[in-house]
Amino acid sequence: MTNNDIFKKLRVALKLRDDDIVKILELVDFRISKSELGAFFRKEDHPKYVECGDQILRNFLNGLIIHLRGPMPKKEKK
Repeated sequence: MTNNDIFKKLRVALKLRDDDIVKILELVDFRISKSELGAFFRKEDHPKYVECGDQILRNFLNGLIIHLRGPMPKKEKK
């Protein structure tokens, strides 16, 4: 299973649109355009298909945690 497959399955399971994914990635200061994002969701034989790298998937997953749980509370120094 490729990163693209994982990304597609999460997108469908969580009912996310491109706008939602862009906002989730912005939560971790990762900027991406809708057209760049759309290339990940194309079929592998499409001429504009782009393979999703580990960095993009990792940033999406980290942003998704913040999106679903909220930001991590700051720890108090003792």
